[in-house]
Amino acid sequence: MVKNLRIKNILLLLSATFIFNACSSKSEQEYNKPALYWYNKMMMQIGMGDLDEADDTYTSLESEHRNSPYIPTAMLILVNAHMQDEEYALANFYLDEYIKRFSLSKDIDYARYMKIKANFMGFKQQFRDQQLIDDTLAQILEFKNKYKNSPYMPLVDTMNARLFMAKASMDKEISELYQRRDKPMASEYYMQKSQDSWVNPEEINKVEVPFYRAIFE
Repeated sequence: MVKNLRIKNILLLLSATFIFNACSSKSEQEYNKPALYWYNKMMMQIGMGDLDEADDTYTSLESEHRNSPYIPTAMLILVNAHMQDEEYALANFYLDEYIKRFSLSKDIDYARYMKIKANFMGFKQQFRDQQLIDDTLAQILEFKNKYKNSPYMPLVDTMNARLFMAKASMDKEISELYQRRDKPMASEYYMQKSQDSWVNPEEINKVEVPFYRAIFE
């Protein structure tokens, strides 16, 4: 019995050592590769749904080939992959980096549109994400001023209208709350804010599901 237990322990130890050495050997070989190698590997990992590994591979690409023409394309592909998985914070991370590094790119309006969309799709709780709404509306205003001829303008306009509807609905709810608490001045103030966002807040249905996502699904 004791002998069998010792044999099992030795086998487990040898197996663990083999796996560790194999992983270490694999890791040690993964450096000083051409940019196309890293790019293709990242695409394969994205295709398999392994975004954590794809992020790591992108880091290798960016570290070894910082000025590679594959970098901007890889970043936008990762943005779309993370948004597909509803990982909007990670999508925003890549978008912020892209906008900072490639502000003169011909695709900069697409990157800024995607940042607006990432915020918009990440908007989950109508009455808690007030700052996110305001920040996104400010980004939309900047987009509309800078990229008047962008092919993404109709989508940006749609998100703009829906965010104003959300803002109006939120202020209307606050107004009704103050009205129930017999605070007419506060109620009137927030009703005016609601009407500033949407002329007739009464025509806005109360949100029961994330209606704002429907245009992208």
